[in-house]
Amino acid sequence: MGPSENKGRKEPITGYKAPAVHKAFELLRAVAQSPKSLGIVELAQRLGYSKSTTHGLVHALLREGVLSQGLSGRRLFLGPTIAELLFSNWQQEKVVEQAQPLLNDIRDAINETVILGARIRNRVLIMATAEAFDSLKISVPLGSTIPLFAGAVGKVFLAEDNPISAAAQINAPGLPHYTPRSITDPKAYWKELDRVRAEGHAVDIEEYLPGIRAVAVALHNRRGLPTALWVVGISANMTTAKIEKIAAIAMEAARKLRGVLDQDAPMPGKSARRPARSVKNENKP
Repeated sequence: MGPSENKGRKEPITGYKAPAVHKAFELLRAVAQSPKSLGIVELAQRLGYSKSTTHGLVHALLREGVLSQGLSGRRLFLGPTIAELLFSNWQQEKVVEQAQPLLNDIRDAINETVILGARIRNRVLIMATAEAFDSLKISVPLGSTIPLFAGAVGKVFLAEDNPISAAAQINAPGLPHYTPRSITDPKAYWKELDRVRAEGHAVDIEEYLPGIRAVAVALHNRRGLPTALWVVGISANMTTAKIEKIAAIAMEAARKLRGVLDQDAPMPGKSARRPARSVKNENKP
């Protein structure tokens, strides 16, 4: 074979293959891609590893914060170290830094919790938040993840996905039943996605958590991970009129944030922290 025939051909990677590292990444992929949280026994069965190997890998990853456990101590999720590694990237850190003042401004205007998150396969990573000032509010830890089908945010991500990929997510594992209001019929869910595309935002009326409503908008960014902005609040405070107001504010904010992600444009914003504004009575039921 002459020199010209070798052009463009990748040389095989040689040397030590580090099987433990390979198994750790296979385990992380399984956790990230699963539509539901998994335990050690389920992971071992899915990956074909022994229980002792799986147990050792899981506890090593828990110590490093790459995995986290649910309240029961049995279910596993991607951990905060994933977010730390993502944010160590200069561009992602810059986006979060420039987005925070805008999230704070939205929070100040509506006194509800505002969240910025990115889709990573079947999970959504919490990148930044601005929490409501009320004592009774929604709090979400930075670096934590929620399921893709977690109400409004999942709808905006799936609405912008290509139909084949979205169908694989919706049809294969089945739609989760989080609350009595969860949309579990695929046809009804597809119809909901059509509405999201037409209106530019998604609404969640206690579909993911009882007593909680949410409004979400996708940024439709071309660079980086698919990203969305959403607002969550107690149902009693999230009236129809307030939801419409939030949707309008969130869509404008998404347009500005998209400029930061795609064009590296400076973020027009106000100070990072401001005193809370009082919420008018018309926003309350």
